[in-house]
Amino acid sequence: MRKLLLSAMMLLTTHALFAQVTTAKMAADWERAKIYTKAYLDVMPEDGYAYKPNPEIRSFAQQMGHLADANYAFAAAATGKASPSSASVEKMADQSKAAITKATLESYDFVINSLKSASDADLSKAVKVFGKDITTGSAFEKAFEHQTHHRGQTTVYIRMKGVKPPQEMLF
Repeated sequence: MRKLLLSAMMLLTTHALFAQVTTAKMAADWERAKIYTKAYLDVMPEDGYAYKPNPEIRSFAQQMGHLADANYAFAAAATGKASPSSASVEKMADQSKAAITKATLESYDFVINSLKSASDADLSKAVKVFGKDITTGSAFEKAFEHQTHHRGQTTVYIRMKGVKPPQEMLF
């Protein structure tokens, strides 16, 4: 009986934790991620934007451009809204610090505004993202995971340019 009660309490606690996910909470997390990514963009010197630790991988600018392209793609697929970006940020001709910073931060604005215009009920709607059937909430979670992954990859780029990366911003 005690094990059954303990299991029921754990299940209710887990359910309560997941029930707290709202569009407002997700938007706040994306706002924090935007600030964190801006710190990465700011700390990398201008000459580091073209830097590639290895010829076969993306430059710092291309990594941030790829992150931005995916932000647009995930949010557009999740909400059905047209992406305001008509061209790939990763492949745009101007890969300067100013251009990449502007384009990357605008991609965050699109995600944040998409979340702010959605309702909590929208998070459970079924959508197709990159050929997968998932919910709107899951699409935003996958987008968050993706941007975190690529921002994290650029830590090495920053360190290889002799610069200390920004302090972690978990909260």
